[in-house]
Amino acid sequence: MPGDTVCVTGWGRTAPTAARLVRPRTHEEAAAAVRDCGARGGIARGLGRAYGDAAQNAGGAVLDMTGLDRVHAIDAGAGTVRCDAGVSLHRLMEVLLPLGWFVPVTPGTRQVTVGGAIGADIHGKNHHVSGSFSRHVLSLDLLTADGGIRTVRPGTPLFDATTGGMGLTGVILTATLRLLPVETSYMSVDTERAADLDDLMARLTAGDHRHRYSVAWIDLLARGAATGRAVLTRGDHAPLEALGTRARRRPLAFRPRRLPAAPALVPEGLVGRTTVGLFNEIWYRKAPRARTGELKPAAAFFHPLDGVPHWNRIYGRTGLVQYQFVVGHGQEDTLRRIVRRVSERRCPSFLAVLKRFGDGDPGWLSFPLPGWTLALDVPAGLPGLGTFLDELDEEVAAAGGRVYLAKDSRLRPELLAAMYPRLDEFRALRAELDPNGVFTSDLSRRLGL
Repeated sequence: MPGDTVCVTGWGRTAPTAARLVRPRTHEEAAAAVRDCGARGGIARGLGRAYGDAAQNAGGAVLDMTGLDRVHAIDAGAGTVRCDAGVSLHRLMEVLLPLGWFVPVTPGTRQVTVGGAIGADIHGKNHHVSGSFSRHVLSLDLLTADGGIRTVRPGTPLFDATTGGMGLTGVILTATLRLLPVETSYMSVDTERAADLDDLMARLTAGDHRHRYSVAWIDLLARGAATGRAVLTRGDHAPLEALGTRARRRPLAFRPRRLPAAPALVPEGLVGRTTVGLFNEIWYRKAPRARTGELKPAAAFFHPLDGVPHWNRIYGRTGLVQYQFVVGHGQEDTLRRIVRRVSERRCPSFLAVLKRFGDGDPGWLSFPLPGWTLALDVPAGLPGLGTFLDELDEEVAAAGGRVYLAKDSRLRPELLAAMYPRLDEFRALRAELDPNGVFTSDLSRRLGL
């Protein structure tokens, strides 16, 4: 298929590369695009919300799958949906919420495709209860390097290689998902402040089992006795009886708010130690010491930044690095040490979140494992950032943890095997399934996947 050569980058805007962009609209066109990838191969791409270089392919082809965006069937009795891989979670919520169903797992943005959610095996605020996205995938149709389409189901090596496999086993065309029943489109939210990191971890450990969703915003500029102070937010889908009279008229309405797409609303290069320090102080102080049962629309609870167009521009022209790692239970000292190091270095991060993961899922390159995950954003142009994050990588690997490949753009390949112990199995299956390396990306070249 023909395509235009364009500059492609991740949401972090850190490593743009040029590729031939093609946009198939049918399975046949997708197969033709794979056949015509050329020597540099191809990689599928959704809505471009992977922060790093996972959906880029310098000098090769990038398949924009958003043209495959049909919802094929909803089984209200079984609570399942079958849809194209290019359908966004936003679109699924528009279709499903009025029918009393919710997506089983959502990250911090609904602007991701189903194919991207499977390829990155995304997780959300409910991992301690619901696991990652792949746990709710009943089957998927995968276009492989030989041009065939395989129906792939859980419990098979190909499923475990594809879920979290960053698009390197093939192009996901359709998927059937298990859904979550809900009575309303509102959330019942509890909020409390934690004085420091130990206080936060104690609250998470003691109370997470009582809520489906749990996440903590953490102040990584706070130091001394306040190191790791945080605002902890937990939520559950609100029952119909919790709504007031007006909301009960349309209890399942989905009306996310969005600011006008005016460039002035998101000025370039806003993030610095002074501005982030001021924001963090205000955000922590305005949070209630303890509040229970506040009703919030689902979009406001799950995806507050989706209402701010191009919010990634605030990090300036050099972009941002979103660094996320997980360490297991028993490695709390590693987490404490990293939080203290980030705080002492004064890394300006106002989107830092801490969560507890439950049991991991079987994907060979799936990110979650039982323990603690911290995600932080920092301007990519921060002096010495690369060396500093390399040091954190080594601490994480030594503790048996890992970094999230869907957000990575800089991990050194020699650390990958320590972080992902089933890496050799993934490489072996890829070599068997795709001996000519049809499916490739900037991420796979950099890390030797």
